[in-house]
Amino acid sequence: VIDSGRQVVANRLAGFLPGRVLNYLMCLHTTPHTYYLSRHGQSEYNELAKLGGNSGLTEAGRLYASALAQYAKDKIQKDCNGNPVRARLWTSSMRRTIETADEIPHEMLECGWVQMRPRQWRALDELYAGECDGMTYREIEAEMPDEFAARSRDKLQYRYPRGESYLDVITRLDPVLHEMERQKGPLLIVGHQGVLRILAAYFTGLSREDAVTSSMPLHTVVKLTPHTYGCDVEKETLTLTLSEATMQAPSC
Repeated sequence: VIDSGRQVVANRLAGFLPGRVLNYLMCLHTTPHTYYLSRHGQSEYNELAKLGGNSGLTEAGRLYASALAQYAKDKIQKDCNGNPVRARLWTSSMRRTIETADEIPHEMLECGWVQMRPRQWRALDELYAGECDGMTYREIEAEMPDEFAARSRDKLQYRYPRGESYLDVITRLDPVLHEMERQKGPLLIVGHQGVLRILAAYFTGLSREDAVTSSMPLHTVVKLTPHTYGCDVEKETLTLTLSEATMQAPSC
């Protein structure tokens, strides 16, 4: 690696793992950058305590979408001096994240850059609950007690029937993390609890076992600023229309 990634020289590489290492090294740089992680606004399924689905936002969720748009305009699209910076926006392919980001402005800068032009990633979709999709945890405990117990014993490796596990999510997030490492400007990701837990854990050094139960509340922006010896984490709650229990309620 020459001049902080300006040039990468590789010779006689063979095998999958060396290729992946090379791909990772090509994404690294020393430019300071910041990531902003936000769950979607409260969805209709959140309100009903149901897993998964592709529901839209509640009234509280739409209020958060407006607050997030103002936050992005004031704090992500500008630097500390109020000058515009090139900012990016990623969402999952699911309705609730797209609706949450829908009010974010996309102004064009003098250089021709369109601020926060939305990019949808299927890899950012929530952990798929399979046969349990659309159920509440109480319903799973009552109707599928063995599955409920298995998940309680090992949340990291447990895979929903015909669904996914957290380990599956980690695997599909690999290209997303590489692309995040490549970014040099501020990036806002509007996603889901399970997915954002893994992304945050990658940068903060949290173990996989702890990541799956880490806090990622609704209506809160988590600001990650990686640096040489770690990652600074700041959290800012934008709307207070939900109770603490509702904000922390799990969705996967």
